[in-house]
Amino acid sequence: MNFSGVFAALTTPFAQDGSVSLPDLKHNVQRYNQTDLTGYVAVGSTGESVLLSRAEMDGILATVKEAAAKGRKLLAGTGAESTAETIERTKRAAELGYDAALVKTPYYYKNAYKPDVLLAHYRRVADESPIPVMLYSIPQFTGIALTAAETGALAQHPNIIGIKDSSGNVQGAGEIIGATPPEFQVLVGSAAGVYPSLAIGARGAILALACALPEKCVTLFELFRQGHHERARDLQSILARASRLLVSELGIAGVKHAMDQRGYRGGIPRLPLQPLHHEQKKRVTDMLATLEPAAMRA
Repeated sequence: MNFSGVFAALTTPFAQDGSVSLPDLKHNVQRYNQTDLTGYVAVGSTGESVLLSRAEMDGILATVKEAAAKGRKLLAGTGAESTAETIERTKRAAELGYDAALVKTPYYYKNAYKPDVLLAHYRRVADESPIPVMLYSIPQFTGIALTAAETGALAQHPNIIGIKDSSGNVQGAGEIIGATPPEFQVLVGSAAGVYPSLAIGARGAILALACALPEKCVTLFELFRQGHHERARDLQSILARASRLLVSELGIAGVKHAMDQRGYRGGIPRLPLQPLHHEQKKRVTDMLATLEPAAMRA
């Protein structure tokens, strides 16, 4: 299964009463269907997965599957703290028709999670999973990074097909690419490093920024693929600035507000995450106003 391209790391819209708004989620996916995104990741980090109940996750997964256009590849975030719960969530994603499971590292008992423990966890999940497994390393949230050596060992499992590396470390991504077989697919999770990562062999990206700026993220991938490297580098610079503000500095609330400005239904994050205050909203609006013409020229 080929996961080359750009995926949106979908946000989860919430209604004013704090409940998940499945109609707003469906609206967003239907709009993304009009773009050239390769597919969607549901209930990942940008989807505020750690703030959702199991019932809410099920509703989100079912809605995304129903709303996604035919041919879009779907990944479900299924990582949990226990191996058993991860397997259960992964089997549920398979039942709902997802193409692969995106499995983040467990992290709560991080002092106990030595390499042999992580390898055993992922191998057991992959053994039990009816669908392919994609590793997920996001050390800025978990405090645990999958190393090139660990990823190389896990890449030997026939049901582990790739990794989403959200470390933002291009050198580290290159080491993973060097330690894994050619068919193993490395996708990056940082919009600031898409172009250099593609240049060293990454297959694509899963991006929070693609929720607000899907066309621009896809254009960057296509410019690289077609060999227009100068234009790709220029657009990479533009998107890096956007990602620095929306994703790195303002987080999910920043991504959601940018979505609101562009006709998507972002809304507010779930408590304890806080919405943007007035000055932050103005910075997002001003950035989008300057980004649009520059990105269109690219």
